[in-house]
Amino acid sequence: VQLQASGGGLVQSGGSLTLSCVFSGNIFEVNIMAWYHQAPGKQRELVATISSGGIITYIDSVKGRFTISKGDSKNTVFLKMDSLKPEDTAAYYCNFLPAKASWGQGTQVTVSS
Repeated sequence: VQLQASGGGLVQSGGSLTLSCVFSGNIFEVNIMAWYHQAPGKQRELVATISSGGIITYIDSVKGRFTISKGDSKNTVFLKMDSLKPEDTAAYYCNFLPAKASWGQGTQVTVSS
């Protein structure tokens, strides 16, 4: 499976961005797709997940601000990020949960104060 994340950029605090991820290759029906982020000097962290059955989870720091969703094609996942904060600055990656695919390049999100 190959992963291609896009949609990052530079935004002011309080702004919004929508990230997209395309999973290409052999994707089984039963899976959990996820977004992760990694801030400079920190470990990669799980941000949000969406299961094939539509169950969604978020880490506490993004609840109420981020929305994960799937596209009409089963191999596309989005992360809509509203009310962005400087502490959301990180490289964002998509993968499964657990992260069984090779990590793609990710997409950089930078939030200025």
